[in-house]
Amino acid sequence: MGDLQKKLQDLSDQYQKLQGEISTSVEALQKLESQQQENTTVQKEFSLLDDEANIYKQIGPVLLKQDKAEAVLAVNGRLEFINKEIKRVEKQIQEIKDKSEKVKMEIIQIQSSTQQAQPAA
Repeated sequence: MGDLQKKLQDLSDQYQKLQGEISTSVEALQKLESQQQENTTVQKEFSLLDDEANIYKQIGPVLLKQDKAEAVLAVNGRLEFINKEIKRVEKQIQEIKDKSEKVKMEIIQIQSSTQQAQPAA
């Protein structure tokens, strides 16, 4: 019986750890989605500008003039990277959820077998 309790405790700890990982991954996903939104807005703003419009990029406390084509390329590249990261994090969340569900089912199975064994004893 003590063996089952230890296994149950280990599974519970593992389940809690997986839930923490899900929370961390969801926070990362929300941050990425926020960055995606910002960059999409910048992309839309760029499309409204003339080709000769002045664009400035902030580097530390300094604003440097930047070519529109260069700025558009940078934003598009950033968006591409963010989209890939979003897909990666979503996949990671799904994998953790799947592991978590397996552990949860194992816990339920052990608990139900323990409860069935108690009345017999």
